[in-house]
Amino acid sequence: MAETKKLAIIASQGTLDWAYPPFILASTAAAMDMEAVIFFTFYGLPLLKKEIDAKVSPHSNPAMPMKMPFGSKDFQSFNWPIPNLLSGNIPGFDSMATMLMKETFKKKGVATIEQLRSMCLEFGVRFIACQMTMEVFGFEKEEFIDGVEYGGAATFLEYAADANISLFI
Repeated sequence: MAETKKLAIIASQGTLDWAYPPFILASTAAAMDMEAVIFFTFYGLPLLKKEIDAKVSPHSNPAMPMKMPFGSKDFQSFNWPIPNLLSGNIPGFDSMATMLMKETFKKKGVATIEQLRSMCLEFGVRFIACQMTMEVFGFEKEEFIDGVEYGGAATFLEYAADANISLFI
């Protein structure tokens, strides 16, 4: 009998664009009958909050395409040739980019972060919140959704040591 494959993910980013990969990969692994654990640390920890307020931050992601097909069909043909240097300095640009990305994902049928997170929990993906990060940034357990485990790096590494796939996101 084949041994169950294991996926270990470290989620260290909390922006909207960085929130998708750990949840998509973990839910896909679980759907493929793999075990999956996501260790939430540093800026990834807010993804465990009851209400996620993740935003896109174009100025911190130089690879973000400014030609994404945002909005309506007519609007999609419009090019966004805004240099990355400027996008971080335009007041309200982060909020606009967040709104446009959410709208585009919705129109393309992509699940929300909250839906993917719920799916992960339903599929048995383990969520481990980094206790050290909680202490450093002042997070309380009451702020987080149900089903979260709490542990340090050793808790995660104990699992990751036997994982077939380990990812840092």
